[in-house]
Amino acid sequence: MSSEVERRFSTALEANGASLPRHVAIIMDGNGRWAKKRRLPRVAGHRKGVEAARQVVRAAGDLGLEVLTLYAFSSENWRRPAEEISDLMGLLRRFIIDDIDELAEAGVQLRVIGDYQAFQADVVRLIDDAIARTEGNSKTTLVIALNYGSQNELARGARLLAEQVQRGELSPDAITAEALSQTLYTADLPPVDLLIRTSGERRLSNFLLWQTAYAELLFVDTLWPDFGREELAAALADFGRRERRFGGL
Repeated sequence: MSSEVERRFSTALEANGASLPRHVAIIMDGNGRWAKKRRLPRVAGHRKGVEAARQVVRAAGDLGLEVLTLYAFSSENWRRPAEEISDLMGLLRRFIIDDIDELAEAGVQLRVIGDYQAFQADVVRLIDDAIARTEGNSKTTLVIALNYGSQNELARGARLLAEQVQRGELSPDAITAEALSQTLYTADLPPVDLLIRTSGERRLSNFLLWQTAYAELLFVDTLWPDFGREELAAALADFGRRERRFGGL
């Protein structure tokens, strides 16, 4: 760890006997406002946001996180102007092409949640290849939410359970919270411990609604392009100071 904040974070964990969250999820918000403040086109904010994502992914590995999930493109983002969507797809292509070697060598396993098959064929191929290349890695799992919406995910899970009941493979009485959890994209991942949203907004925006049932929530004013190693370390230190009861005393 290189920064003073990271050093203080590590010291605080040791002194308090606190532990790291296993799974951190981030709603990366504020790219457009970052660009607007600088009188730049929105795509400039998205480019800077990609660099912030790179820093945070590297920091996650250095800080010992097990799972990091980034909300990159929601199912509602299709409502944005076609030019902006094209820019975002171009940045996604470049991120995969430019960063896959580093991710693979750093022991990062890439996962994608959401219906990314709806993207253009070349983007789908890049994603599939990147997932296959890193599937054996185990240091950190990087989950990218693409064309993802939590309500759609839950509806999909309900349909899967209904189909099992219809085929006689499952009794309606066997539909439990655990059974539904097993139908979700995140079935084999730990629940989210810490959810961070940047830019000062305080809403979940249809992101991991089920998985964040007992997550600690942290809303920060920092715009996503300005969020980096120190901000992540500070967020983890904040988590370490919280007392989690999970409904108990």
